[in-house]
Amino acid sequence: MKKEKYSESSRKSKHGGILTVIFTLLSIAYMFPIFLVVINSFKKKAYISRRPFEIPTGKMFVELENYIKGIERTGFFEAFGVSLFVTVFSVLVIVICTSMCAWYITRVKNSVTKGIYYLCLFSMIVPFQMVMFTLSKLANMMHLGNPVGLIFVYLGFGAGLAVFMFCGFCKSIPLEIEEAAMMDGCNPLQTFFRIVLPIMKPTCITVAILQTMWIWNDYLLPYLVLDIKKYKTIPIAVQYLKGGYGSVDMGAMMGVLVLSIIPIIVFYLFCQKYIIEGVVAGAVKG
Repeated sequence: MKKEKYSESSRKSKHGGILTVIFTLLSIAYMFPIFLVVINSFKKKAYISRRPFEIPTGKMFVELENYIKGIERTGFFEAFGVSLFVTVFSVLVIVICTSMCAWYITRVKNSVTKGIYYLCLFSMIVPFQMVMFTLSKLANMMHLGNPVGLIFVYLGFGAGLAVFMFCGFCKSIPLEIEEAAMMDGCNPLQTFFRIVLPIMKPTCITVAILQTMWIWNDYLLPYLVLDIKKYKTIPIAVQYLKGGYGSVDMGAMMGVLVLSIIPIIVFYLFCQKYIIEGVVAGAVKG
């Protein structure tokens, strides 16, 4: 019996070691492109294409010249402000609206709520390319070509996944807690914001992380909706480093890319522990 337990534990440890090696190699493979961007952001333009894998030393090293040039040519801080405004308020609106929608869907069971739920699921399936033309036309007709209008566009596109995750979590919340709150005099809004929303915290954080990474890095949707003569997000501003006949200032572009990914990496590292917790919590059904 002891031999069987020993052999089983040794087999598990062996498999665990193999998986550790595999995932370590995968992590290195995923991190390597980021490492290349960082080291090339400190090189002269001529050396980026000739020696992309070398550490910048001697003549190759240009200190912060690429960063300064990229900031000046792209209007980085203005684009950063637009991206920050759109991302923060889009995520806030998505979390609040979709959590309320999911709570209503799970508590009021009728054909209307079922239809809303299935429409949200359907929005996750439809390819974005199918609605590109109609979206840009409708946004132009409704004068949504500004950061505030873009928030409502993101709400529509981000609602599908968020409602799906929140509905899974709401099913695990005991109904008795809400009934007790209503017996104490809470109306539906007070019940939601004082009782339900705090319980939803793990899923709220998970949805916020996923939506933040998508909205911050998104290029196509702001390009289609925004009036880019007045407003530019960071992904759009980066494109202004392209010159005539396809020439690109790779050094300045690498510098701006590093500056643009630092906030989202810091945000992700700070909140990553909540992702698995929120996904597992959303998978539990009551």
